Amino acid sequence: MQETPEVAAEAAPARFDTLALDAKLLRAVADSGYATMTPIQSKAIPIVLQGRDVMGAAQTGTGKTAAFSIPLLQRMLKHENPSVSPARHPVRALVLAPTRELADQVADNVKKYAKHTQLRSVVVFGGVDMKPQTAALKAGVEVLIATPGRLLDHIEAKNCVLNQVEYVVLDEADRMLDIGFLPDLQRILSFLPKARQTLLFSATFSPEIKRLAQSYLQDPILVETARPNQTASTVEQRFYGVSDDDKRAVIKQILKDRSIRQAIVFGNSKLGVARLARAFERDGLRTAALHGDKSQDERLKSLDAFKRGEVDLLVATDVAARGLDIADLPAVFNFDVPFNAEDYVHRIGRTGRAGASGLAVTLVTKSDARLVADIEKLTKRKIDLDPFEVEAERPRFERRRRDESSEREDRPSRSTSPALRTPAPPSTDPFFDKPYESGSRDEPPAWEKAKAAAPAKGLSSYIKPKKQVAALFGAKKPAPAES
Repeated sequence: MQETPEVAAEAAPARFDTLALDAKLLRAVADSGYATMTPIQSKAIPIVLQGRDVMGAAQTGTGKTAAFSIPLLQRMLKHENPSVSPARHPVRALVLAPTRELADQVADNVKKYAKHTQLRSVVVFGGVDMKPQTAALKAGVEVLIATPGRLLDHIEAKNCVLNQVEYVVLDEADRMLDIGFLPDLQRILSFLPKARQTLLFSATFSPEIKRLAQSYLQDPILVETARPNQTASTVEQRFYGVSDDDKRAVIKQILKDRSIRQAIVFGNSKLGVARLARAFERDGLRTAALHGDKSQDERLKSLDAFKRGEVDLLVATDVAARGLDIADLPAVFNFDVPFNAEDYVHRIGRTGRAGASGLAVTLVTKSDARLVADIEKLTKRKIDLDPFEVEAERPRFERRRRDESSEREDRPSRSTSPALRTPAPPSTDPFFDKPYESGSRDEPPAWEKAKAAAPAKGLSSYIKPKKQVAALFGAKKPAPAES
């Protein structure tokens, strides 16, 4: 594995117009407002243009998408044609992403850079109807952006053919391995031609990722712009030791003290995120929830509303930790410390993007010590917990009770009115206050009474005497017994 020579830190950022790019691509880049390249772009784009395999390691928010999409579009311009025949537009570039949000974000960037060309692109992911995706695939497309699961669905349905793929991009490969996509990746790569250019981009590199690169990349060049797993220097990271009950109050107070307009609040569970979003909504903040139980349409609508500024807080699980490119996002809050230390790097990468400054606040309880130690080990940075004084806020019920008491003080006293006097306790019957007394011991029990009442005619006291029954139908009366 080769490494590129280090570029001097004092060197001025390279410009896009210094690259061997077609005028149509340069025009699209200029329309996007970009003139100079980020470090990962200035290092990776020339290597990709040469046709070499690349392993790109860069912290999130540094422009990895443009680093692979612009040079691939340049290389595919030789296949550009105005034909309406689907056969003239086979899939030539495949971009695999771990989440729907990241796939949609990559697709938006690819369309933006290819808008002045005749290259077609489409994105497919789960959670939505397959019919529109099938129609777009059968119409012909050069660039296919997909999540692994939905792509396999289309392959099995014979909606797309991948035998002419020349370029493959594995974006956020570490995340795909984390969520169990390795078998799907292996199946998809088995459908592709072996003679291809493969690019692997990720914010973090693990031993598993390096093994994956050795299996599917040919003599790759390693491109790094920062130490792996390093957080952006433009992000102010604060860790506060708080209790679970104070977390929401801390976030509200920081938003108020720093005049923060928008922020993302990350939680670890879908249920916790949903409840937290409702709680912030009751506090008067415009809030949207984003988690895996939401439909894809709901998730996209929440993201669009947040990007348009119609939502103050986006409360989300780690589905929003990668691929979300929100310009000038001022702050990120970790309501829960992430279970995976690498997710911390991705979460705080949503702010401080493209050189802008940002704030990342993590709320730590006593039970989070091990998770914080994992973050320290990953980022190689000592973490100090700062105390946070929550401003005393009078509970609503106390305010209401105090208001009611003041109203009662203003009212005239009516204690002399007979109707409002406290009624006297009801009189009690003295019989129920006496202790229990058993009956007289001299009285014989009931069974002894029965024996005494029985007739004594030489018969046993337990044999009942015959009763005389009135004669019926002329029966004769029995003769009396002789004495």
